[in-house]
Amino acid sequence: MSSIKKNIKIATILPYKENYTFARASAASLWVSEFYKKSKYNKTNHIYGHTKSKDYLTKNYFNIELTNIKSKFRSATSEYIGKLVKKFKYQKYDLIEIHNRPVILDELIKKIKSRYIMYFHNDPLSMNGSKTINQRLNIISNVEKVVFVSEWTQKRFFVDLDDKLKTKTEVVYPSVSSKKKISEKKNFITFIGKLNRSKGYDLFAKVIVRILNEFPNWKAYSLGDEERREIYINHKNHHELGFLKHKDVLELLDKTSISVVPSKWEEPFGRTALEASSRGCATIISNKGGLPETTNQAIILKNLNEETLYRQIRYLIKNKKIRKQIQKNSLKNVQHIISSNTKIIDRLRLESLPYSNFNFIKNKIKILNIYNQGQKLNHRLYNISIGKKFSNGFIRNGHDVLEISDRDYVRNNRSLNFLSKRNTFQKYLLETFKNYNPDLVFFGHTKNIDHETIDDFKNINRNLIISQWNEDPIMPSLKYSKDNILNIKRYSDVVDHTFISTHPDELIKQDKKIKNTHFFFVPVDKNIEFFDVYKLNPQKDLFYAMSHGVNRAVLKEGTEDDRILFLNKLVKKIPNIRYDFYGFANKQPIWGNNFFRTLINSKMALNLSRGKPTKYYSSNRIASIMGNGLLTFIDNKVKMSHFFSNDEIVFYNNINDLSDKIKFYAKNDKLRIKIAKNGKKKYFKLFNEKRISKYIIDISLGKKYDLF
Repeated sequence: MSSIKKNIKIATILPYKENYTFARASAASLWVSEFYKKSKYNKTNHIYGHTKSKDYLTKNYFNIELTNIKSKFRSATSEYIGKLVKKFKYQKYDLIEIHNRPVILDELIKKIKSRYIMYFHNDPLSMNGSKTINQRLNIISNVEKVVFVSEWTQKRFFVDLDDKLKTKTEVVYPSVSSKKKISEKKNFITFIGKLNRSKGYDLFAKVIVRILNEFPNWKAYSLGDEERREIYINHKNHHELGFLKHKDVLELLDKTSISVVPSKWEEPFGRTALEASSRGCATIISNKGGLPETTNQAIILKNLNEETLYRQIRYLIKNKKIRKQIQKNSLKNVQHIISSNTKIIDRLRLESLPYSNFNFIKNKIKILNIYNQGQKLNHRLYNISIGKKFSNGFIRNGHDVLEISDRDYVRNNRSLNFLSKRNTFQKYLLETFKNYNPDLVFFGHTKNIDHETIDDFKNINRNLIISQWNEDPIMPSLKYSKDNILNIKRYSDVVDHTFISTHPDELIKQDKKIKNTHFFFVPVDKNIEFFDVYKLNPQKDLFYAMSHGVNRAVLKEGTEDDRILFLNKLVKKIPNIRYDFYGFANKQPIWGNNFFRTLINSKMALNLSRGKPTKYYSSNRIASIMGNGLLTFIDNKVKMSHFFSNDEIVFYNNINDLSDKIKFYAKNDKLRIKIAKNGKKKYFKLFNEKRISKYIIDISLGKKYDLF
């Protein structure tokens, strides 16, 4: 059986000019060293770079000696790559991470078989190996992940590329350790960075002389260097400290009252601004590149000139109370924390690797998951696909999964007649089963598996467990439910367990012969429901989306059900509410990414299912709306109060009660945000994809497990 490899061997490659030492470390080196210290893989992570010093930032650093650095005839980069290739041919790594040098990636993938992650710390369009469209497409094709230090660098990478390729990328910001108490501040103003015009040092030089003349009890410090120096500051209260160790920089920032980062060029991120703000400085930045992403507490100079900078520094000096408040808020609201972002990096590493070690490991099983993946629908249902979430949960719990899309297989063999297609599919299922030999066969919403095929499965593996799932409604009031019960009953005698999204009592009322039925709650998935709408500023009040059938994808003319009648009445009762309804009033249903783009623009959502409210049943859109942090309204008769409190979801008794509550929460953002946040937190705690999948496996294997 399969398992996740625990000891991942990782090689991290720095640019050879990036000095991985305490004395000369810059942005990329600090990034690698700080995340290395917190990573759960630090014992098996080797870092490669070049330096002539010996005061390495961390353990597990391997220095590459180079002889061609000053040569006019030989390439130091080629020498560096060649020596890395030699090392990696005998030192095998599961994963190779390359920082800021696409040309190194391009050469290594040709010569070293491994899996790769590419990290961009600078503008990709300015770097050899990622300037052209084809080069960037080649990077996407040959790596498992591409990581950017800011949304700005990510946006630059995708210039003239399809944004859908972003699924293989992620933004992980440079990070700091948070401090709890602000240090005693002195009348210090600091500039940290290259002492050149692109960093805005010329502006700082002019302004700081004026400031120090006007406020003689203040001092200014410049930290950094510049090979081709042109700008100097001559004032008795200004001190130039040169390039300091990172530790010394942080100590100075602890004492600094005002930090200035007036860059003229498009900063990929702006670590100086992050560190200054995190140390409780009142920080002034320009609006360039990724600088605004460093902190939400900085003063941003929209017009970058001498007079504007002068006025802003002078304002902070003269208004001590405001300066102190900014310092306090900066310390309190640090956005990018090492401990949390290290977990993201470790997750990306794990997601980059295949499953390995074909040995029996207790409680880790192989699962054949059969469901409709919707290939013919161009995967527009991915975000509401419960089958996909089951697979994600199984895998994240350490199991191995083989997926089969039954409807797509049958459709792709449409040249055959009906009987031939069905027989071909049964043969395909059987041969796949023999090769894979699963412990659990798990399927949902299918009519394409013959009972004889299931019998063959059991004859091959007598310990096999078979379970089915069904997410559609089961209620006496709905004609569609009668057909759905027949679909469940089709396999109820040959499966070991049946999982439904309605309370099992509702099924027993209608058919007592169906046994071993269990309730499951529609799961949320951390990689699908990943928005926090309560943190955003939506322009609409109320969201609702009706599908009219997932296969149609468009409005069905002449069809009205109870939901449409209900919505018509509701709209009349709340004419001043900015509602955003789809599949209703001539607005077409929305799917896939369009669904998310629209969903996040509303504060609240209505969870209204077809048919009469029935115990525990909800359309799977409840995962989309609660899981993405919208305040959710649901009929009290659905009995969601068994799982959620009034502080996590809003229950209504009738349409009048609903309309009153919609109007109330539309005007009370603070309470709305609190409930939406609590609801998402509770949903992810109780019904995330890992927990629901574990529940299904434990029930299937005969173990006791309480879902609630």
